[in-house]
Amino acid sequence: MPAPRRDLTQGNISRALLLFALPTLGSNILQSLNGSINAVWVGRFLGEDALAATSNANIIMFLLFGIVFGFGMAATVLVGQAMGRRDLDSARRAFGSAIGLVAIGAALVAGLGWVFAPRILDLLATPAGAMPLALAYMRVIFLAAPAGMLMTLIMMGLRGVGDAMTPLWFMVVNVVLDAGLNPVFILGLGGAPRMGIAGSAMATVIANYATVIGLVAIVYLRDLPVRLRGRELGYLIPARALMRTIVAKGLPMGAQMFVLSFAGLTMVGLVNRLGVETAAAYGVSQQLWTYIQMPAMAVGAAVSAMAAQNIGAGAWDRVAGITRAGILYTLLLTGTMVAAVLLFDRPVMELFLGGDSPALPIARHIQLISSWNFMLFGLTMVLFATVRANGAVLMPLAILGFALYPVRIGFALALQPALGADALWWSFPVSSAVALLLAAAYYRSGHWKKAAMAPIAPEQAEEEALAGGEPAGRLQPTG
Repeated sequence: MPAPRRDLTQGNISRALLLFALPTLGSNILQSLNGSINAVWVGRFLGEDALAATSNANIIMFLLFGIVFGFGMAATVLVGQAMGRRDLDSARRAFGSAIGLVAIGAALVAGLGWVFAPRILDLLATPAGAMPLALAYMRVIFLAAPAGMLMTLIMMGLRGVGDAMTPLWFMVVNVVLDAGLNPVFILGLGGAPRMGIAGSAMATVIANYATVIGLVAIVYLRDLPVRLRGRELGYLIPARALMRTIVAKGLPMGAQMFVLSFAGLTMVGLVNRLGVETAAAYGVSQQLWTYIQMPAMAVGAAVSAMAAQNIGAGAWDRVAGITRAGILYTLLLTGTMVAAVLLFDRPVMELFLGGDSPALPIARHIQLISSWNFMLFGLTMVLFATVRANGAVLMPLAILGFALYPVRIGFALALQPALGADALWWSFPVSSAVALLLAAAYYRSGHWKKAAMAPIAPEQAEEEALAGGEPAGRLQPTG
């Protein structure tokens, strides 16, 4: 039986946005918990060298997935705009081209990653003690990459057509399999081979491929909008115009993840100069910030999907309403998370540091100064989500780069002689405030609306028909 399709161009905006954001929030939380649980298995069973090895390999995976994530966001909004126009064929063309493009790239990544894994680890200056473990883990985790990339893309495509629940259920499946199989293959339980650190990667391989197979099966069993049949299977061969659009729009989105990552690494370098206790305190703060920022990410993803469909439908009054609702929910949900962290930070931090740790008061001080900046950053994410849903990708990237480097890093370096370590912590709200002011000015200018896509006759070139599409998605605020 065909699944009901959610039309995000009609009905109550606030209710639809909330119902769409909550499943996305659940998916984000599950992803983070999965990483934490797997790190616990590796650390407890195999030790610190093994944990360091997985960290080195995961850096590479994060950067690779950044590119795929950008392509996925581009395809998501192309799909969303087509659905808003009631043009199901164009939605399937965009989705098929994205799947074909990512599948080809993922296969190349897996092959090259297996061959060049030793060289990659050398470039990362992986410690000698962790090198054999890192190599064993990285080669197997590269085998999981194609399924992981396709899983991410299919889930994003489903959100583009208004379905946030199916990705949530399959994220549950993925996390249960991955976290549950880690000790099985690490220790060789129940007759499984004892693989050590490679067993952790093997658990991810199995979880990813099982999830992708399940997703594809449910797409066809429920006749979801992104399914391809008959001649539509030809859409998996990336059309030149669509591929050019997805790459041109997706690369700036992927670049944002690089910008955020490198800014985060730069800040870690500054913090490490302040001593072990401050570095430990900052590390714990980042753990809490991961969860503080999740509501804003989920709301941003929901705003993106809803705005894309309504732009495709030409419902600009609803686009403005979606943005306002996104701002309200971000303030409410992120504000609640910040308040909870400030009220209950000590017992949570003691899980990481212990009650007598000298890093504990430093971590609580960092939280007091910096945590509320995620409310400002969340509002910026909502504005970026709206403008990207209409094809504006370069200005958000420029604003983000300016706020993170000249402002955040510059503020920290310039004022550290006067403020000491506090200059680093104050640099977060200062840079977030600058980003929000610039994003609000760009949104209010209306220049981003010039990329709006007008309905075009089917016989016209696909490049013209899809030139306005672009994604908004989950930004990763640097900690």
